[in-house]
Amino acid sequence: MIYTERTGVDEPNTTGFPLVSRGALGQAGGMGELMVSVKDGEVWADDSGGDGLPLVLLHPGVGDSSVWDKVIPRLVQRHRVIRYDARGYGRSPAPTAKYSQSQDLSAVLDHFDLSRVALVATSMGGATALSLTLDEPGRVAGLALFVPGVTGYEGLSSPQLMAQIETLAKDGDMDGLVALGLRTWAAAGVDDDEEAAAQLRGAIPAWFTTHPYQVPDAPAFDRLGELALPCVLALGKQDQAEVIRCNEEMAARIPGCRLVRMPGSDHLPTLREPETVADLVLELGDSLL
Repeated sequence: MIYTERTGVDEPNTTGFPLVSRGALGQAGGMGELMVSVKDGEVWADDSGGDGLPLVLLHPGVGDSSVWDKVIPRLVQRHRVIRYDARGYGRSPAPTAKYSQSQDLSAVLDHFDLSRVALVATSMGGATALSLTLDEPGRVAGLALFVPGVTGYEGLSSPQLMAQIETLAKDGDMDGLVALGLRTWAAAGVDDDEEAAAQLRGAIPAWFTTHPYQVPDAPAFDRLGELALPCVLALGKQDQAEVIRCNEEMAARIPGCRLVRMPGSDHLPTLREPETVADLVLELGDSLL
């Protein structure tokens, strides 16, 4: 058993790696921290309160919701901002039953009684945002997507990379996994890149605790043409070639999508170019008023 600030209780550590609490990564949270019930589980969320169109922030699979820390201070000046940690990440407990990311997002929106929001999402969170938007189009006013994933797209991750992750995981080599993650998703980093490394170290256990339980959302790539809402999609010019290609194809399929290329970003744009991320989100928000 291991004590973690994610839940505040002793919980089994079945990953083979030491769990890194979200508190160790820092946050810009406020008085609105709480646990939100989802199907057969719960997730940690933070609600800034305030007026303005609600923005719901979704994090990548290589970090938790603290990746938004540098962006949130500007967003809360004009919007109510809600963010949460997906199951197994940050302060959210690991899953113990089958679940889907989009259903959890819907449950978070239900908890806060949100009927119209803008979804602001990066990487894994982008795939979740797109799935929810296709399932509940009347609920989403706009999308701000940063290096997003999408279900139903072939070739987004290489078999070689997956094999390397599997080998390192079997060896219990957390340092090796972090180093591989930095080479793969954090090419824009300099020196030790401690911020990106901390995000990866905290996220990696979730890759293994969620895998037995997460049910993939339905394929969305071939349905992107159904979207009918304002959308900005920003890719990182230093991201993996596969992700850049996917993001370009996604933007081409989404009607009226604005494609932005961020020169200083890899797969962690909220760490690399937080001011640009904030600008794009606020510009989208202004267009929805």
